[in-house]
Parts: sequence; C-alpha cells; structure tokens
Amino acid sequence: MSKPAEIVCFGEMLIDFVPDSAGVSLAESTGFLKAPGGAPANVACAITKLDGTSAFIGKVGDDEFGRMLVDILKSNGVNSEGVLFDTHARTALAFVTLKRNGEREFMFYRNPSADMLLKESELNLGLIKQAKIFHYGSISLITEPVRSAHMVAMKAAKDAGVLLSYDPNVRLPLWPSPEAAREGIRSIWNEADFIKVSDDEVNFLTQKDADKDETVMSLWHDRLKLLIVTDGEKGCRYFTKSFKGKVSGFPVKTVDTTGAGDAFVGSLLVSIAKDPSIFQDEEKLKKALKFANACGAISTTQKGAIPALPSTADAQGLMAGSKAY
Repeated sequence: MSKPAEIVCFGEMLIDFVPDSAGVSLAESTGFLKAPGGAPANVACAITKLDGTSAFIGKVGDDEFGRMLVDILKSNGVNSEGVLFDTHARTALAFVTLKRNGEREFMFYRNPSADMLLKESELNLGLIKQAKIFHYGSISLITEPVRSAHMVAMKAAKDAGVLLSYDPNVRLPLWPSPEAAREGIRSIWNEADFIKVSDDEVNFLTQKDADKDETVMSLWHDRLKLLIVTDGEKGCRYFTKSFKGKVSGFPVKTVDTTGAGDAFVGSLLVSIAKDPSIFQDEEKLKKALKFANACGAISTTQKGAIPALPSTADAQGLMAGSKAY
C-alpha cells in the first residue's frame, strides 16, 4: 500500500497516436508515435513530477496498451490502486494530428472502450475520501455506467470535505452533439470548488466573447472558490469572490500543445493542496499561477503529454529566464 494521495484524479487514460511529422493530416501521415494520454491521467503524472502525491481512478483494457499505461502511472509514482482492467473492452485510442500551428485535431476509437465501463461498485472510495482534492473532467459524463460512477465519486468526495476540481476538457467528437456537450458539461458545473477552462471552452460554453470578463463571470457560481481561464501562450486569468486579474505566460518554441492544460492544472493543484489559503491570498495565487504557466509552457516544447511534463527545476529554470529545460 502506498501513502494516501493528496490529489485523486478520476476518468480516462488512453493511448494518443501522434503523427511522426508535424503539420500533416491523419490521412497524410506515414507513421505515428505512441504516447500515453487522457487528461485526468496526465494531471496525475504532472502532480508527481512536481513532488506532489496523486492517485488515478479509472479503467483500462486487459490488453498490452492497458498494462503499459498502468506501468507508466507506477513509474511516474502515481498510486494505481484505483485502476481496474476490463476483460471485455479495449483500452481507448485517440489519433491526434498536430496542425502546422501546433493545434490539434482528434479521432477517437472507443466502441465502447474500457474507461466507459467503470461501474459504481468498482470505485475505490477509500482513496477518494482520504484525499485533499478530487479532480475530474467531462468525458466520463458522456455514457453509462461511468457517468453514474463519476456522480457517486463526486458525492463521496464532497461528503468527506474533499475539494472538487473540474477541468471539462471539451472533446466534441465524443459527444452526440455540441448541445449535448454543453448540457453534459454544465450538469455538474455548480458542484465544483475550482474550475479551469480554456478561452475556447468559455467561448463554446457561453457562445459569447471569451475575452470579456462578463462572459467569464456568467460561468461563476456561488460555491466556486476559484475560476481560471487559460489563454494559451498569453497566460491565464483568475477570478475569485474577492479579486480577479491576469498572469502572463512564457514565450517558448511550441512543438505540441497536447497536455499543456494538464501540466498547468497539475501544478496549480499541487500549490492548492500545499496551501488552501491561496484562494483568499492574491499574491500567493499569482505566484502559483506564474509557476503553473511555466509548467504549461514547457510541456508544449516536446511531443506527447506525459513525456513532456516538467519538473519543479524545469519550471524554475524557465521562470529565471534560463533555457535549462
């Protein structure tokens, strides 16, 4: 048994296949690199890379890829006691093209994949109840039985006084329609203590201009302690009950944006787990966000999500202006 994890991440872990040459479509690509992925799992690994403690709860196929993914969690120091192997379904696959600007296009193979089949009865609730933070996305809300398992896990966390952290990670190809995605993502919105969204996601959820504060504030709810909007290389904006502001990003040579948001979230969750007073202290929050921006930036300088996650020293190096990373 490993020590209790301060941050428990729930949801999907899958294999991303990334073209070995940038700027080509999936059809044009002649070869693919296999990279571990799935936002909640990326966040779990980002946390341990920054000396935090994390666990991952989810399901993979009882196949070569599933076993490889669990080995990757373990080699990254993530507690994998909450991971199950499904003998009837395969580990999910995603083909991710990087367009010339480093932005992504997705094609998913899930019919159904193992992560969609996690049942409420299979949840490791003990891991969740002893955490400080329970982190999840929205992909686990798309189908049953994992949706019900997700709801039960959130309730168990909330009842145990665990902070709820939500990064919706909109992936439209997985939802029946954009309307279903908006509705599904918003269905658990008001439960979260902390939400991170990208500017594109603000635009998608509100159908208004994401640059405007009033658009972002239309996503605010009373239980929320912190709402963060990431603006890509420009940095991020933060909103709390008593203050709001911006923290600028770090210019780097971007190769692949996959996992940048996960590196950012993992970093911020480590800061919150260490010192929850960050929600009330603007200076502390800005410092944590600057560090999170550095982590997000570094993760775009390499292909794949988990392999590109930075260490504390990497992020400090970038912040100090060195090119050591």
